[in-house]
Amino acid sequence: MARLRENLEQNENEYDLGVITGTSDGDVGIEHGALLMDYADAALGDDIQRLNIAREIVIATLGEEACGDAAGVISTFNAIDRVADATGIPVEEWKLESSEDFRASLGIEKFKELHLD
Repeated sequence: MARLRENLEQNENEYDLGVITGTSDGDVGIEHGALLMDYADAALGDDIQRLNIAREIVIATLGEEACGDAAGVISTFNAIDRVADATGIPVEEWKLESSEDFRASLGIEKFKELHLD
């Protein structure tokens, strides 16, 4: 989380990561953000028709290589999250401290409460 924030802060763009948790609407603040969010949602969902449509739109808009790159990012983030959840890997204390404001702004603390004890 801290690394993501550092990468986002290295440029002067404004990002709305609340889109990820559904606390806001929009395109995150990156070019084609809404398109990529729709593709990610479709890829992680169970509606194959929606996925096929989203994939075709990404290919038509960004090209096949970008679609493949997006699919790789989606699958990698999904896999890492599932492994961490399945094994119960705790977040290191220093990461909790350094990402407190970031996590609060996204409203993801509620997930922490679900996994205590």
